[in-house]
Amino acid sequence: MIYNNYSEKFALLKNNKLSLVDNINYFLNQIDEKSNLNAFNFVDTDVLNKAEKIQQKIKEGSAGKLAGMVIAIKDNILQKNLKNTCSSKMLSNFTAIYDATVIKKLQDNDALLIGRTNCDEFAMGSSNENSCFGPVLNPYNNNCVSGGSSGGSAVAVAANLCDAALGSDTGGSIRQPASFCGVFGIKPSYGLVSRFGLTAFASSFDSIGCFAKNTQDSALLLSVIAGFDENDSTSVKTDNLNYLPDENKKYRIGIPSEYYKEGLDPEIDNAIKILIAKLKSAGHEIIEVDLPHTEYSIAAYYILTTAEASSNLARFDGARYGYRSKEASNLIDQYINSRSEGFGQEVKRRIMLGTFVLSTGYYDAYYKKAQKVRNLIKMDFDNVFNKTDIILTPTTPTVAFGIGEKSTDPLQMYLSDVYTTSANLAGIPGLNIPIGFNSKGLPIGAQILAKQFDEANIFKLSTQIECLLK
Repeated sequence: MIYNNYSEKFALLKNNKLSLVDNINYFLNQIDEKSNLNAFNFVDTDVLNKAEKIQQKIKEGSAGKLAGMVIAIKDNILQKNLKNTCSSKMLSNFTAIYDATVIKKLQDNDALLIGRTNCDEFAMGSSNENSCFGPVLNPYNNNCVSGGSSGGSAVAVAANLCDAALGSDTGGSIRQPASFCGVFGIKPSYGLVSRFGLTAFASSFDSIGCFAKNTQDSALLLSVIAGFDENDSTSVKTDNLNYLPDENKKYRIGIPSEYYKEGLDPEIDNAIKILIAKLKSAGHEIIEVDLPHTEYSIAAYYILTTAEASSNLARFDGARYGYRSKEASNLIDQYINSRSEGFGQEVKRRIMLGTFVLSTGYYDAYYKKAQKVRNLIKMDFDNVFNKTDIILTPTTPTVAFGIGEKSTDPLQMYLSDVYTTSANLAGIPGLNIPIGFNSKGLPIGAQILAKQFDEANIFKLSTQIECLLK
């Protein structure tokens, strides 16, 4: 059974018009019937036993904020006693020994965690083709990619395999697949959601966020997983977690010229312009703005994130945990062979790039300069938010592309994130909202950006956009 939102489903559960066990079985059957999409790495059937207990809590009136919401988890967020592979051969047999903070918060609020979703290996990719479990297919066209790196989570929501899902976003890994699959995907402000228990890719960029079918569920789920955590040194204390009142507020919406130039699919451009016209008619102020350093975002992003990845992934050496090569006669060979055999091509490419930019003689020319560019990009956003409340852009330059279409051209693949990386560089929140389909039936997404820790206004405007598009 498909619901418009979680509150509608909860009302049915509360009034005994829906069995949570039957609902779980429905999702499990859907996962099995649509296994060709390859959205899940593992399914946790123990969720059925937990469903009965939560149904009883709902009946007694003691249930948490997410009671009965069925959520899929990206396979790089730790769940105690379950495998955490990051879709990599390197961690194919690794079992988590503790729960990530976000997992504890979901469980404390009686959410049901149905399984672990496929992703690009160690969250490195824009198409979900870099997985040891194989690519995730787009539910609207199985010959197209799902987007990455959180493609499995996006597809799980889009294909109705669960109510919502968690993912991680380092440079667009929630928003881009959300756009390709026609669902809502929120990347929160850096520091709003604890990273404790998230397998690190680039620690100063990584954010845990969520996928849902509507604004209301996105806001509810984020309000639960957000908040200060002493286990994460980058976690920020904030009390503004009430995201949905005042739905009729009028906004000053910035339209950055840099996002509407050559390279943008004409059908996406047209869909965004139609949305802008509707927003203007609804009473919002449309302001043309400039983000002059946008053109350097991809270069800065891939210098800085590969440097951090090189450092973070150094721990996977075949000695302590993870994959260990059997073809080694000494310690050096063990390191080399374990990493060569355990990591996929894209991960090795990024480790090598990161090691290069951190090496003697290149640190100042690349890494240090990229850090300066990152600061300039943040200043661009600060300047724009002095005169606007929201920025509206396309989420991606194209709709979902064909499987294999860009896998042999890393630069073209990296450019898939051209509209999303700047938000991670600046640490600001961004939401993908589906706004329609192209002539071939593939989803089109728009991106709403706001200043740091201003998720509330993102959700308020998103709610209005949902109404305008009905």
